[in-house]
Amino acid sequence: MTPYSLAFYLNVVTTGTLLGAPPTASPDQVTQVLGTEYAENPPTDSDDPYMWRDYGLAEFSWQRASADAPWTGHHFTLQVHRLARGGKVVGETLRSRYGRFDRRLRFEKLRRLLEKRGTPLVEVPDFPSQAPYYRVYWQPTSQVSVRVIRAHGKYATPDDLRIGDVYRILAPMTPEEVEWRRSRPW
Repeated sequence: MTPYSLAFYLNVVTTGTLLGAPPTASPDQVTQVLGTEYAENPPTDSDDPYMWRDYGLAEFSWQRASADAPWTGHHFTLQVHRLARGGKVVGETLRSRYGRFDRRLRFEKLRRLLEKRGTPLVEVPDFPSQAPYYRVYWQPTSQVSVRVIRAHGKYATPDDLRIGDVYRILAPMTPEEVEWRRSRPW
């Protein structure tokens, strides 16, 4: 992994932003940061309150109260698992700033570097259907979660990832969600 692309992941987990764009950024703000190369899932009708944009590695999601209300940022996800397939997953904006991205991000390396920076991750429960295959870690200050391959399962995990690889990074995971997950009788 290039030190620059690793710096990208460290920055996202530490700050809870993607190139400075928080999960609450508007579509226009995200376009200013990541550019215009994206696939969009626009609303299917005026009553549809959700929209997302796929920038390859990164996805941003929005919601709105009504058709005439502004879009409000809901979350962003780094779909790290997509890198294992190869191809043009990382958009030009990220590539020009951080260089080449390896096909896998090893969790223990990420975790060790975050701890050296004083940014610890704590494990939180995952949903029962996911728990055999994944582990979820949370950074309380930035409210970022990191999902890691725990075990392989047919149709449950990608074949081209290894145990210990990061599957995705998501922001935010709120303290309320963490508490809810911890309170479940799973």
